[in-house]
Amino acid sequence: MPRVSAIRIESMPRPGDRRTTGKSGKMIRLVLRRPRRFADLFSAIQSDDPGVRMRAADAAEKFPRHPPAWQGPYKKLLINKIARIPQQEVRCHVAQMLPRPVLTGAERKKVFELLLRYLKDDSRIGKSFTTQAIADLAAQGDAHRDQARDLNRHLTATGTPAMMARGKMLLRGFRHDPGRAKKKIK
Repeated sequence: MPRVSAIRIESMPRPGDRRTTGKSGKMIRLVLRRPRRFADLFSAIQSDDPGVRMRAADAAEKFPRHPPAWQGPYKKLLINKIARIPQQEVRCHVAQMLPRPVLTGAERKKVFELLLRYLKDDSRIGKSFTTQAIADLAAQGDAHRDQARDLNRHLTATGTPAMMARGKMLLRGFRHDPGRAKKKIK
């Protein structure tokens, strides 16, 4: 079991209730004040408690987009271990984090394959975030741009209304700049 520090205590959910973000904002402020606590946040994502995992993933996803902490061991941990957590509430956040670090070509390929697996999950919200993540990943290089565009076309034609709307916006980004996918849409 991973080391879980004060972040776990602050983020303990009410029994059985994973519909709220708990104190993830408090976790973010704690890590911003003490960057060494970033390790605790990643440890909490690997907790045995599904509520703690979800809230820690929520906090990590909301953490500033490009801190140096995303590189090195945390990037590897995110791609090789955390991205494989099957919990849908965690995957929704992880999908948004995966394209953030600077990735090598081999890492982009691995992340792209992980995201394609995420599209098989039942969560509609997760699929929508994953579609965005695939477009964000395609923006980092040409290797997956055509696949990402084709996937967005398919999801725009067959997905849920939210996926169709997001897909249309993403496809406009592919048309306007053939080498780059549209940046994250909030």
